[in-house]
Amino acid sequence: MPIARPAAAVVLEGFELRVLHLPLVAPFTTSFGTETVREVIVVRALTADGEGWGEVVTQASPLYSSEYTQGAWDVATRFLAPALLERRTVAPDEIRSILEPFVGHRMAKAGLELAVLDAALRAAGRPLGEYLGAVRDRVPSGVSVGIQRDPDSLVETIRGYLDEGYVRIKIKIRPGRDVADTAAVRDAFGAIPLQVDANSAYTLADVDTLAELDRFDLLLIEQPLQEDDIVDHATLARRLSTPVCLDESIVSLKAATDALALGAASVVNIKAGRVGGYLEAVRIHDLCRDAGIPVWCGGMLETGIGRAANAALAALPGFTLPGDVSASSRFYHRDIVTEPAVLEDGHVRVPTGPGLGVEIDPVALDDFTVDRVVVRA
Repeated sequence: MPIARPAAAVVLEGFELRVLHLPLVAPFTTSFGTETVREVIVVRALTADGEGWGEVVTQASPLYSSEYTQGAWDVATRFLAPALLERRTVAPDEIRSILEPFVGHRMAKAGLELAVLDAALRAAGRPLGEYLGAVRDRVPSGVSVGIQRDPDSLVETIRGYLDEGYVRIKIKIRPGRDVADTAAVRDAFGAIPLQVDANSAYTLADVDTLAELDRFDLLLIEQPLQEDDIVDHATLARRLSTPVCLDESIVSLKAATDALALGAASVVNIKAGRVGGYLEAVRIHDLCRDAGIPVWCGGMLETGIGRAANAALAALPGFTLPGDVSASSRFYHRDIVTEPAVLEDGHVRVPTGPGLGVEIDPVALDDFTVDRVVVRA
């Protein structure tokens, strides 16, 4: 399902980048650490016809990914933004080829691509969802639950999210906090849609522990092994009845193609930042849909910018499993958009306004900004 009508080119005049520090509602713990403040980069594309917004979903430290805030800031301001500004007139579908000489840095590239795409679609009066190929006006909302103090605390936290209306629960696991936690959730809530996320915390030596999770009838186990362990994931998948889903391993269309060919995944989590942008995310969606592989939209604790874009992406036809497009209030008391995403009957609406369909709250943006730079043509 290639994008039928490409977005028109824009005349770039500059990029503004800001580092934000947004306090989280509660600490968020995974196998690689605990966050209490979300550090994130937002990008504003300055064009002859207006502006557009993007989000670089790196974290402060290179724990989830080799990318991190200061590295993304450096490569975006020194190399990526100048390369786009040198071209001056740029269409969103040209950005990948313009930035291809710079190896890696997919999250930084994705943030710049989204800002240019938002600017182009705003100028044309086209919503992002319609441009990407959305077929729904709202998407089912799952919630990602970090590792809690103990299984009882986990159960009580999940009870609150179920009461709010979330239609799928994902719990983070790590060695020593896996089988007992999952059992506690199943015992408390029965046959709710439930999946677990290991964030690469295991190896094939842990296969017996991971196989114990088969008895819980999970939707999937997400990224049990290391990012580059595609072959080991294929081996593990043959040992488990629980579907194996890849997250960190899927960094591009090529990586997704290889993973499916090897039988390393029967489900794929698509994160636009991780794969280099929303246009590459659509390509991976198309590959998986044609192969009969279900996909869902993962989250990176996005602000209202990335959350709106994720809702548009998750409305494509191949996204058949609930994703991590939760309400803004799941993570933030205060977002940087004027109308943050809210949960309505277990779903989040896909914005219908031009571009991302959200407007920035300038006061909140300034309040959370800790660094700012403008790169001019």
